[in-house]
Amino acid sequence: MTLPGAAPRAADRARRRDLAVRAAVRAGLLDPDDTPLAAFLDLRGVAESAAALHAAWPAGESVEHTFAAKANSLVPVLRLLRGHGLGCEVASPGELAQALAAGFEPRQLVLDSPAKTRPELRAALAAGVTVNIDNFQELERVDALVAAGGTASRIGLRINPQVGLGAIAAMSTAGNESKFGFALGDPGNRERIVGAFLARPWLRWLHVHVGSQGCPLELSAAGVAAVVALAEEIDRRAGAARVEGIDVGGGLPVNFADDRDDPTFADQVAALRAGAPGLFGGRYRLVTELGRSLLAKNGFLASRVEYTKRSGGRAIALTHAGVQVAARTVFLPDAWPLRVLPYDADGRPRPADGGPDGTVPQDVAGPCCFAGDLVARARELPLLAPGDLVVLPDTGAYYFSTPFHYNSLPQPAVHAYQVDADGGVRFTLLHRQETVEDVVARTLGEAADGAAR
Repeated sequence: MTLPGAAPRAADRARRRDLAVRAAVRAGLLDPDDTPLAAFLDLRGVAESAAALHAAWPAGESVEHTFAAKANSLVPVLRLLRGHGLGCEVASPGELAQALAAGFEPRQLVLDSPAKTRPELRAALAAGVTVNIDNFQELERVDALVAAGGTASRIGLRINPQVGLGAIAAMSTAGNESKFGFALGDPGNRERIVGAFLARPWLRWLHVHVGSQGCPLELSAAGVAAVVALAEEIDRRAGAARVEGIDVGGGLPVNFADDRDDPTFADQVAALRAGAPGLFGGRYRLVTELGRSLLAKNGFLASRVEYTKRSGGRAIALTHAGVQVAARTVFLPDAWPLRVLPYDADGRPRPADGGPDGTVPQDVAGPCCFAGDLVARARELPLLAPGDLVVLPDTGAYYFSTPFHYNSLPQPAVHAYQVDADGGVRFTLLHRQETVEDVVARTLGEAADGAAR
């Protein structure tokens, strides 16, 4: 199911992208010599996605939406999402620091990590950050910290409902052997979890995250249903409403095949209503942790084609967009296929059918020094030429924001763009392109004091 406005929104998204590519060329943001690779974020698209998330949930529910910082941890992007009414889910000291730098208050933050150190826990509990405990040993650490100083934090247990895996095992967190959370079905664990709540008045939340990409909505809903049933059992055993809230995690996959939002946030809520009806009705405070589904389709990478060649009869386009900005696609192309959209040197879209010259199967290769650095293999495209542009859409999350420093390639510039009613495009720099001096600076180490020169 998709919303009636999905097709027009997809067409508008594609139109804005085309205008942005053309404008970026005119503005010198994709200069063949100095900036042959850049990333772009659609501000209107981000606002629409955030609004759709807020609108999808029933008005009578107490819901706090957080953005999973790992999906795009650039501080200006986090600040943008804060302005759209989101909190932030973090999973490391670095992400926590980035979220604070973006202006989030500690009470707007949720800390999820399977390997929190004592200092991390101590700092989070002292600041009032929400903490979801991953395992029984971590629970013992939190016991000691709460006894020593108390806390204003909301504290919950992350539950692995063990409802199964989606199509991408690495993105699924509710298998029998998942590294995350308290394994609900393991012998004795359910009783120990209930006992943990009965013994600790400060333990009031439950958290679950079944997975995201590759996980059907019904599987995520089944995981939430298992945790709702656990909450109901805890309340029965306690003889009171002990579980205050449920964090349902993320769990919304993204359509990488075209520009539509499919599934939508409304689809996710409908699946939860059908599969976990006890979640609704105002009994619980709720938290969501969406990441990819908020930003992926609102960002793209654009690269100049540097050279073209043939090898073994195969056409190959050598570009500047490779594993350093598209690691998932390069290493797991079947699980993470990206579209490749061709544009001419002036930033005008080329026809998908190649026009009168047709299309040919081409490899679209990145700049890195290993043979597998390909973002597309034998892809049917108009024959690319040096100076042309290739655009990789749907890369607003987990791609340019999470660079892989292979071959010490500089991180590309990231530009936000806004398209006005007349088709004019205004760019705002979110992250400047790294220089080679920046690369040296972040790898210099002890040589900075001259001792190892």
